[in-house]
This record gives sequence, C-alpha cells and structure tokens, in this order.
Amino acid sequence: MIYNFGDYSLDTDRQELLRGAELVVIEPQVFDLLHYLISHRERVVSKDDLIAQVWKGRIVSDSTLTSRITNARQAIGDSGDEQRLNRTVPRRGLRFVGEVRESGGKPAAPVKEDVAVPVASGAGLRALSDKPSIAVLPFTNMSDDRRQDYFSDGITEDIITALSRFRWFLVIARSSTFVYKGQGADVKQVGRDLAARYVLEGSVRRSEQRVRITAQLIDAASGGHIWAEQYDRELKDIFAVQDEITARVASAIQSKLWVAEELRGRKRPVDDLGAWDLVARAISHQYKLTLADSETAIGILREAVRRFPDYAPAHALLAYIPILCAAVGWTTLAGVRELPVAHINRALELDSEETWAHEALGVLADCCGRNDDAVRHFRTALDLNPNLATARCNLGWVLVRGDRSEEALPCFELARKLRTSPHDPWCAFELAGIGAVHYFAGRYLEAAKWARQSVQVRGILTAHRFLCASLAQAGQIDEARSAMRTLRQLRPEISITWIKQSLPTYAPRLMAHLLEGLRKAGLPE
Repeated sequence: MIYNFGDYSLDTDRQELLRGAELVVIEPQVFDLLHYLISHRERVVSKDDLIAQVWKGRIVSDSTLTSRITNARQAIGDSGDEQRLNRTVPRRGLRFVGEVRESGGKPAAPVKEDVAVPVASGAGLRALSDKPSIAVLPFTNMSDDRRQDYFSDGITEDIITALSRFRWFLVIARSSTFVYKGQGADVKQVGRDLAARYVLEGSVRRSEQRVRITAQLIDAASGGHIWAEQYDRELKDIFAVQDEITARVASAIQSKLWVAEELRGRKRPVDDLGAWDLVARAISHQYKLTLADSETAIGILREAVRRFPDYAPAHALLAYIPILCAAVGWTTLAGVRELPVAHINRALELDSEETWAHEALGVLADCCGRNDDAVRHFRTALDLNPNLATARCNLGWVLVRGDRSEEALPCFELARKLRTSPHDPWCAFELAGIGAVHYFAGRYLEAAKWARQSVQVRGILTAHRFLCASLAQAGQIDEARSAMRTLRQLRPEISITWIKQSLPTYAPRLMAHLLEGLRKAGLPE
C-alpha cells in the first residue's frame, strides 16, 4: 500500500517515506507511528491506541511518545504549532487530517465522525510477539486504612513502568491489570485472560513510620513460585523508599525471568527455538562469566541473527559479548572491531532504544580509550533504563579510568544493590571497582579487602591485579608476592609491558600508580 499526501508518499511494503523522489530517513518506530495515524485517519487515535499498536502494549514514557510524535511531524514537514497534517485533539489524542490518496490514485476513504474504537488487549497483543509477557497485579494494601491505597497503587505503577524499560519482554498495561484490584484473582486465570506467561503480585503494609513490601513472581501456567522477596524499610523519605524498592524488584525480576526462560527452552532443540528463546539461551551461558561459555553464547547468537535478521537484541548481544571478552582480558580487541560495529548499527537501526547496543558502544569506546564517548554511551543506556546493573557498573569503571573515582563509587554501590544475590558472579566487577576506587585514593588495606572479596566471588583478572598492587603498596610484600604467583598462573604472559598494551586506557597518573604497585608485588617488565 502507498499513501500519497502533499509532496510525500508512504510505502508500507518497502517501509519507505519519500518526499518526491527523495528518501526521508526515519526510525522504524516513527514510520510505524505515521502508518498507524494515516491508516486510521477517519478517527482520533488515542495514546492507548498508539501504545497498543506501535509499541505492542509495552508501557512507554510520555517523553518517549512526545519525541516520536515530534519526529513524525518533522519528517513530513509539519510542526506542533502548524499541525497541518497531524492535529492534536486536546485530552483525546491525534488525528491525521491531511488529504490522502492511496496506491493507484484511489481517493481517500470518506471521513467519518470520530468513533471510539476499543484497544486490543490480552491475547490479541501477545500474538504480535513471541516475547515473554508479565502482568503486574495491583499490590494489596494490607493496612487498615483504605486511604493508604495510593501508596500500594504507586508501588505497582512504578514497577510496571520500571519493568517496561527492559525491552526484551512485554509488560501488560496498567489499564488491563488494575481491573483485578481487590478481587483476589486466581493467577492462572489472569494468565489466561491476559495471555501473560508470568504474574507478579505483592502486598504493602504500613505501620507508623515503617513499611513492609512483599513481592512474588509466579509462573502463570503452573502457578509455581519463581521468586519471592520481602523488604522492610523505615519511611524517612517515602519517595526514596518507593524508588529503591521499585529498582530492586525490577532488577530481580529481570534476572529471574532470564533463568526461567532459559529453563523453558532447555529441552527443545535449537531449530525449534524462536528469536527470544535463542537470546535467552545465549544469556544463560554469558551469565556464567567464562570464556568458554561466552564463545558458546556467541555461536548461539550467530544462529539467531541468521534465522531472525530483524531481531535487534540478538544483534546487540552479538556485538556486546565479544567486546566484553576483550575488555575483561580473555581476548584482544584486535579482530573484533568490525563485526561488533556492524551489529551495533543494525541493532540501533531496528530499535534506537536497544540498551544492549548502547552498552556495547560504551564498552567499545572504553577499550579504544575514548573515555568521554564511553561515559556518554553508558549514560544513554541508563537514561533508557536506570535499573541496568551492568551499565551502572561499566559506567563506574569508565569513571575510574578517567580519574573520576569518587564519582564512580556510587555507581558500583548501586549496581551491587540491583543484584539479586551477593553470590552473583557479576558482583565481582562491582567489588573490584570499589577496590580500585580505594586503591587510587591511597587506602590500600581497604582496597585489598574489596579486591579479595571480588576474587572470592569470581577470580577476574582485574581483581587479582588490584589485590597484588594493594597488598604491595600496604607493605604486605609476602602476601603480595603470593597473590602475584596466582595471577601469573592465570595469565602466564602478564608483564608490565603486556598491561600497558592490553588494558583499557587509564589516565596516565593512574596507570603509573597501578604499575608502581604491581612492580612492588614482583611483576616483571
């Protein structure tokens, strides 16, 4: 179908917007928004309509929606002031009012009176994607005072919004889940009604200046519990408590869903797995934090992009994992530069808000010594989703290497809070980062304590290096030499020259400081 209006034509088969014979470059989401507005020009399109059809039911912020509408207007030479083509109808939505002729020169359909059209929900929306879906039921107010409903409802709404920022699963809209408020709904029935694979439910109990919040994640098909947690807090700052609980619940659910989804597909052959199933299997290997598992994950992702070339998360992770392997010292950056860049570009072309792609850009910039660029890319990822522990930790390390260690400390501490377990292998990076902050501040015993904790969680080379240097600078030479022997067993080729050539770029003052400690610990030139 081709829609012609003014100097423009929108070709839905070729996914192109043309002005005359000139191609207008726009993001896929902006194209979809324009297509939906034009094809439904006989009525006012509401915000819920756009979320249901363009964003496939995933919750999006008002700022994101406004940005896409602005971009759509700019793409067709319109503006919010003129509204020649896309007209805002106050408190109702948008309507495309330009004169349109469809392919073959057929006249546009006659304009009808505005009518309310129900938004697709439940199974209709879920059929649009094979992504896992989750319904967040209204948290129950367990207090005697019904006036406290605002707090439990606020927690629920914040969790829905936070979860919607994880783009690899679908979150059922608030308007669909809040109909179950106060009904004591059966979880299996909710799953069937909304075609939700998982259900999150919980309760809030306030007593004077304390609050207890419980949450549990349930497999909607079996009714089995996947995860449960209880949070007890003092209400010194009600909004700070709400933000903290929201962040911790959202982060916990992300990691638990990864595990649950991988288990679902574990017994199925690779040829029978969909795009998300392949990504979930790759993530489960990468999570183990070994070179062998990372290589297995890369192989799975290659298969994913071969079979599903338009699936952005697969491209993004296929870029991210090889760069990360170089960043932690398992491989070298040489030879992996071109492939990641191609997949990053493809991921962002498919979805400009793909957070793994922005993280990959950050790690690549860090490895290439572009500190400011790395900070910018990680901040972009965190703007899209503030609850990404890996992006928060990566930002901390970039700040450390850029001689901004005191700014880095809150990044590592928050990333640790977002982990579901202190035994999570990825905690090793935050612990080592805290050790690095203390090392460069001259607090060597404190640095050694944190580096040792990191080694105990997972023996990443970074933690071993800082443990050796910290012990040596603290005057504990025998322990430093013992730690150095362990490090050289793990990486026999390590030397002062190797570190200068292989490590992500540190500010010159910091590199000299680190090498000083390693020399004292016995690292050869």
